[in-house]
Amino acid sequence: MAHRAVYNFALPSLAIARPPDALMTRCSLLLTNILAACLLSGLAASPAFAKGDAARGKTLAYTCTGCHGIVEYKNAYPSYRVPKIGGQNEGYIVAALHDYKRGERNHPTMTAQARSFSDQDIADIAAYLSGLKAK
Repeated sequence: MAHRAVYNFALPSLAIARPPDALMTRCSLLLTNILAACLLSGLAASPAFAKGDAARGKTLAYTCTGCHGIVEYKNAYPSYRVPKIGGQNEGYIVAALHDYKRGERNHPTMTAQARSFSDQDIADIAAYLSGLKAK
C-alpha cells in the first residue's frame, strides 16, 4: 500500500483590493472606445470595395490584354513572367491596383496604369477580369 504524504498548512489570505464600480465602468468604456477606434481606422485605411460594372470593365481592361493576355509573355524589365489575370479573385485585383496606385507595389507600367484609373474604374476592371475563365 502506497503512503501519501499529507501536508497540513494554510495558505496566507490574498486580499485584493477591488476598484470602485465607477472606475471599472470608466475603464470598460475607455477600452470599448479604443477598440471601436481601431476597427474604424482599419476600415478607413482599406480601399472602398465598390460594386463593379463588368461591361464597362471590359472596355477599360482592353489595354491589359497587351501584356496579361499573351501566353507565356515575359516582361523585359524587371524580367519575370507576366501573370494571367483572367479569372483572378476580384478582391485581389482591386487591392493590387490600389497598391500600384499608391506606390506600394513597384512596377512603372502598372503604376502609370493604376494612377489613371478612378476607384470605380478599378472596381469595374476587377468585376470583368474576375468573371473570365482562367486559362
